[in-house]
Amino acid sequence: MTAFALPTPRLVSADILKLRKNLGLTAVTGVLTFGAVFVTIAIMELLHLTDSAKHGPAGGVANLGHIAFLISALGTAAAATVASRAGSGDRDAGIYRDLVVTGRSRRQLFLSRIPAGWAYLLPFVAASYALAAVASVVFAGSKPVPDTRLLVLTGLWVVLEVTFFYLLSIAVATLVGSRYAIGLVLAFRLAVSPLLASISALGVVRELVPGVALQALTPAGLGNAARQGPVIPVSTAAIVAVLVVWTVAALRIAGWRDVTRDA
Repeated sequence: MTAFALPTPRLVSADILKLRKNLGLTAVTGVLTFGAVFVTIAIMELLHLTDSAKHGPAGGVANLGHIAFLISALGTAAAATVASRAGSGDRDAGIYRDLVVTGRSRRQLFLSRIPAGWAYLLPFVAASYALAAVASVVFAGSKPVPDTRLLVLTGLWVVLEVTFFYLLSIAVATLVGSRYAIGLVLAFRLAVSPLLASISALGVVRELVPGVALQALTPAGLGNAARQGPVIPVSTAAIVAVLVVWTVAALRIAGWRDVTRDA
């Protein structure tokens, strides 16, 4: 991208409206976020009420960690779904050429999708974590109850992880020009990243994997409940650098591709 042009609020609002009008997308996103958390907590609490000797309560610090991991994993799937729709929806619908012909800047069209999709996705993720946070306190029983600091840090970590993979997803969707980007991002998040992190022979190279950086930010109070794979010590400076470089590079390349390809 050789120049920078901010999208107008009206253009961003229009992109948000396109996403909200897609009932199928809303259903899938809701199931992957709030729905999954609600069902998980309900099953855990029902099992506890049925056989409290065998099954513990649905709340507490450990279960907060487990559900936070669930939100981050399924939230990535939701983020990839929303980003793929936002990034390639106009092309798939055959209206991108019409938008360009009307005189709208391609850079603005690309940049408007980023906040639009995020604004659409965030309420689903926030509602899911709010339910998990309340359940971790209300249904704690005899288990340790998470304090306010842990609840806030865990919420910020969940939002950061989902946001990062949303930005990566919208870049991939724009580059590929297809909703198949969902599979690429999920494979990277759920399979490739943990695999690379587990290969000790890679040494310091593993710190370049964004999944390692995000796991290093997991609140210590959750223990291993929200972790996937080995714990790799990473400095704060390295974490920031890895996440920023991956995000900026992906969006920069995607923006260049979107501006230069044929409408």
